Amino acid sequence: MLRLNIPRPQPLRPRRCQLSVPGSSEKMLAKAEALTVDSIILDLEDAVAPNAKELARGQVIKALTEHQWQATSISVRINATDTPWCHEDIIHLVSHAGAQISTLVLAKTNQAADVHFVHLLLDQLEQKLGLQNRIGIEGLIEDVSGLLHIEDIAGASDRLESLIFGLGDYSASQHMRLNAIGSTGDYPPDIWHYPRYKLITTCHAYGLDPIDGPYADFKDLDTLQTEAKNAATLGMFGKWAIHPSQVEHLQRAFAPSPEAVTQARKQQAAFAAALANGQGAIAVDGVMVDAASMRLVQNLLDRAELYGL
Repeated sequence: MLRLNIPRPQPLRPRRCQLSVPGSSEKMLAKAEALTVDSIILDLEDAVAPNAKELARGQVIKALTEHQWQATSISVRINATDTPWCHEDIIHLVSHAGAQISTLVLAKTNQAADVHFVHLLLDQLEQKLGLQNRIGIEGLIEDVSGLLHIEDIAGASDRLESLIFGLGDYSASQHMRLNAIGSTGDYPPDIWHYPRYKLITTCHAYGLDPIDGPYADFKDLDTLQTEAKNAATLGMFGKWAIHPSQVEHLQRAFAPSPEAVTQARKQQAAFAAALANGQGAIAVDGVMVDAASMRLVQNLLDRAELYGL
């Protein structure tokens, strides 16, 4: 039986933009250190060739422990549980840099057992090492199997903080015909609507952050902004980036505008005054405000507070 609304002991973290940085590139790791962004993901999976996995792991550990990161949170994407690198990724990262890791991002999360494996290994390592930092898990849904089992995955661990839609591998698993990751191909409607919507509704039912996947054409910032706006409208909290040029656009797209925050606070104050006078619905600047609309207002204000707006 599915268990909704699992208590979530992990902290809330802003994830408007999650910038992926190849762990095999010392140059890119050094550049990422100074970026002011919600989240940086140091990548040990697709961005790293099989014969460079161990080298990249060492470079990521060095970057975690020696760099002065400006990002709000620093995470590492580890290899999938069906690879020969997953367990060593977790053991080495946590043993040498556990205090500096916010979350582990699990590639190709296809079933609840994948999350269970990471959760239990983290339990053992944190206990053995006496770590005070409880490392979270973020699951990459990037295969049709993962989407099929997404509700079981969402309820698999109280370490789970977010689910991320991995468009690239997902499109391959569904045999889509696309020119680039995140493109819409020749299909007239939104080709990503169903998997995005499924991921979003599941995340909010289980108290997780839904995060959209990357748009690979990093020179096309207009389409990036459109995709981000659409994802935010549906209820996504952020999007992966693959290039620093995308960061500012995503940080802005997933944050409520100053005008929206001002209006929300005005509506909140007016509704509180109305309730004190025994009114359950009022008009504020020509817009009806009632208990249902106040839940939307509160969502917006909660996000604004998380982002320091």
